[in-house]
Amino acid sequence: MNNHKKGHNFSTWIVAVGLTAIAAAGCAGGPLTAREKGAGIGALGGAAVGGVIGNAKGHPGAGAAIGGAVGLGAGALIGNYIQGQEDDDYRR
Repeated sequence: MNNHKKGHNFSTWIVAVGLTAIAAAGCAGGPLTAREKGAGIGALGGAAVGGVIGNAKGHPGAGAAIGGAVGLGAGALIGNYIQGQEDDDYRR
């Protein structure tokens, strides 16, 4: 039981750090690029899905951390592609 509470605290910590990072990036000035938006959405979505899957396996914190990292990478790649398309359209 104590181990489950420790995992819950860790996943809560991961979400808090992620939201703080996104808030800080939002305050950095200027609008977010498509790459930054994709990375943020991917990280949050990945952490949420990873936390749910990890919770089913008894390790919500690890699931959230792994899901967040994978989501961050995937979201950044998708955002980079979208940003490239927007740049191509702007140049035309």
